[in-house]
Amino acid sequence: MQTNFSRRARWNAPPNRLAVAREERRRRGERELDLTESNPTRASIAYPLDELSDALARAARAPYEPAPLGLGSARAAVASELACDADDIVITASTSEAYSFLFKLLTDPGDAILTATPTYPLLEHLAALELIELRSFALEFQRRWEVDAQRARAAATPRTRAIVVVSPNNPTGSYVDASEQHALAELGLPIISDEVFRPYAFGDAPPSLVREDVPAFTLGGLSKSAGLPHYKLGWIRVSGPPRAKREAIAALELIADNFLSVATPVQQALPELLRIGAGIREAIRARTRENLDVITRAIELVPAARLLPVEGGWTAVVRMPHLESDEEFVLRLLEEHGVFVHPGYFFDFDRDGYLVVSLLTRPDVFIEGVARLVEAIPR
Repeated sequence: MQTNFSRRARWNAPPNRLAVAREERRRRGERELDLTESNPTRASIAYPLDELSDALARAARAPYEPAPLGLGSARAAVASELACDADDIVITASTSEAYSFLFKLLTDPGDAILTATPTYPLLEHLAALELIELRSFALEFQRRWEVDAQRARAAATPRTRAIVVVSPNNPTGSYVDASEQHALAELGLPIISDEVFRPYAFGDAPPSLVREDVPAFTLGGLSKSAGLPHYKLGWIRVSGPPRAKREAIAALELIADNFLSVATPVQQALPELLRIGAGIREAIRARTRENLDVITRAIELVPAARLLPVEGGWTAVVRMPHLESDEEFVLRLLEEHGVFVHPGYFFDFDRDGYLVVSLLTRPDVFIEGVARLVEAIPR
């Protein structure tokens, strides 16, 4: 008997060459320097485990009080962080769930969402689960990566219902600045602004994307801002014209009420977790700045390569000579030098010649891995 699953579940892509090569190395017991680590709990960041444990232990005593938009104390804690009204906050179990709720709010099956590339390969899966189309437009690189609203307009169709931006972008590390935010708002579409990496600026960060002219939904969460991905709590800040904002929050309450997915203890502990998380965030900031300095100095020694400008976030992009495909270079780097980095196509770069590394990587691994990377880049 053959089971007919929905097309949402038909993701049977075979393993790519890089995945196969890494698995073979592991079977042979060969050491690998992984410059793609994005999980702060595995990056040798010092965590105040006793404080975290005590906070959750106290919160575990709280009774269960179903609150679709989130407990009042949790919403107030986030609002205090964002300097906004608690009524504008919706608590979710993750940023991915926030996307899911917003796609349910803004689209019907067959509709489309716009997003910029390059980007982390998550939205295509989330869109597929909602049976909607993900249409992309390319960021434009001049002196920095820029959002061109005209490219977004050209990619839109009559069934386009919203636009997603990530600020700062993963992997380019580029923020959506105030002028770009305004240009996007002039398209007249609701805007979803994923700002999970916003606290990790290497200079002055532009303002958060909060609008009064179009509905806007700003995403954040403990995963990145507090380095607590395993605590499973995110949020949506809703802004826009007053009536549209009220209607959006009411609809999100109905959607969330059918899931009630956020655990009471983590909500109850949220004020403490945000306080504790500030220290973890500073440790991550120190790590990313240290590693950015390391790779900046290293790439300066290779005239044929260039470290592209990084405004914020946890990743850095290296532009290198296009003498072989990104996949071939990454395979050679892995097999001959024992170092793994992301090829540009993983993030939908539109051509070869891009590599992506994580600035979260443990310092000793990063220093040695970058040295080997520099050695492998064609002169």
